Amino acid sequence: MSTKKEYKMSQARFDELQKELSYLKTTRSDEVAEMIKVARGFGDLSENSEYDEAKNEQGKLYSRIGELENVLLHAVVIEEGDMPTDQVTIGSTVTVTALSGGASRNFKIVGSQEADAMHGIISEDSPFGKALMNHREGETVTVNAPAGEIKYRIDKIER
Repeated sequence: MSTKKEYKMSQARFDELQKELSYLKTTRSDEVAEMIKVARGFGDLSENSEYDEAKNEQGKLYSRIGELENVLLHAVVIEEGDMPTDQVTIGSTVTVTALSGGASRNFKIVGSQEADAMHGIISEDSPFGKALMNHREGETVTVNAPAGEIKYRIDKIER
């Protein structure tokens, strides 16, 4: 039995990935092909660093195209309007306070393809995101962090 990975994301992120894929398959692919063509003109391929670099770039391009095709094939677009507003779901902005002391912090919960932890945008697949999902304001959640268990109180949920 194989379970396929679903990539939950907003419509905007889905559209961004489609646009990137289109660019890579057309414009960028042509640029890399031209790099290879030019590098071939430099002579002996066994000692041609430009050719090696161009082929390496081609490998990276094909790898990224394959990755994007897989993500888009298994994408699940989340309609935020269909989500409950009284519990943490994808698209929620959550204000939490660590019960061990500390200031309140805001986090936006998103699908794994949109996460940016440095900017408080966390994936619903992350340990912190999983701990928050489906909980309500006033509830306490426990996050299993590398430093041990940390308890947070959910102060506010916004859309």
